[in-house]
Amino acid sequence: MAFLADALSRVKPSATIAATQKARDLKAQGRDIISLSVGEPDFDTPDHIKKAGIAAIERGETKYTPVSGITPLREAIVRKFKRENQLDYKWTQTIVGTGGKHILFNAFMATMNPGDEVIIPAPYWVSYPDMVLLCGGTPVFVPCPMEKSFKLQPADLEKAITPRTKWLILNSPSNPSGAAYTRDELKAVTEVLMRHPHVWVLTDDMYEHLCYGDFVYTTVAQVEPNLMDRTLTMNGVSKAYAMTGWRIGYAAGPESLIKAMDMLQGQQTSGSCSIAQWAALEALDGPQDHLPVFKKAFQERRDLVVSMLNQARFITCPMPEGAFYVYPSCAEAIGKKTQDGKLIQTDEDFIGELLMQEGVAVVHGSAFGLGPNFRISYAASTQTLEEACNKIQRFTASLR
Repeated sequence: MAFLADALSRVKPSATIAATQKARDLKAQGRDIISLSVGEPDFDTPDHIKKAGIAAIERGETKYTPVSGITPLREAIVRKFKRENQLDYKWTQTIVGTGGKHILFNAFMATMNPGDEVIIPAPYWVSYPDMVLLCGGTPVFVPCPMEKSFKLQPADLEKAITPRTKWLILNSPSNPSGAAYTRDELKAVTEVLMRHPHVWVLTDDMYEHLCYGDFVYTTVAQVEPNLMDRTLTMNGVSKAYAMTGWRIGYAAGPESLIKAMDMLQGQQTSGSCSIAQWAALEALDGPQDHLPVFKKAFQERRDLVVSMLNQARFITCPMPEGAFYVYPSCAEAIGKKTQDGKLIQTDEDFIGELLMQEGVAVVHGSAFGLGPNFRISYAASTQTLEEACNKIQRFTASLR
């Protein structure tokens, strides 16, 4: 359609949203569908946070806010980074956006010129490359295969850097793989970045509080303080506080970048929802008692899903360190046929047949830049996960 912008031809719809919508459509047709495609905690927002939102409404906190967020929330973000990540920021180095996606998009839009390159380790969250393309940049994918635990290797990063490289995106724990970088692994990556002073790093720390076992979380600027002046540390309340619909993300970084993002946001959305900001303030400053409860439940679900998937024929499922996803390989199922004779040639074929035959909706790994794998979100009840894994076992057992 000639009326539409050329930029739209460079991007595609979100695969995770598409998979979730397909499951909804089948459900509406009366099919019994288990959807494990959406990245959203199944817990409710904790009561003290909900009450803070209600109190904000009752106080009349319903007017426009400053573009970069209310000062009390920005000050709470400073406290959070100091308390949890040993990072020293001023409140003027912070910004609040309408979800983490908004923060990422504005960072790219504010910094990117045509031809600038962004290094994206694969598998990656589906929106990264499309955001880069919309902002005129060029995504540079670095495969991080299962045998490397889905993590970026320093030598591969070194090879990917060119004079046009502007950003590296680092997401730990990762959506879709759940892989998280240890301090030593991050240190090895930062040593490469220290040799290339023109490369900035954008850390997507959205799943920070969802790490399991003895894993100790660290972020880039914490591991290498000399990168502080070219790191944007992004986080949000969506996952750890079960506040996906409140739409609050935040970041801290060099003041010059924050000012540029503020200027852009001022012509775009202005400030985020005032009520959600007051609720987010309570999330960051208030009781954190729910976190160990969430973590315990997610860890138990992770262990269950990994165990059951590894009992499924043709499936290999590594144990992730964090988030609420597993990213099993279905490589051994490629080339097999379903009971009605359909040939499985790709991971997309695999998940399509799984949905049609057993009513389990997951997302194909090629949508995240690395297959043949698929992503399962285990943000669902134990009963639902058991039923879904039983169906996956039955489906794979039927292949020939």
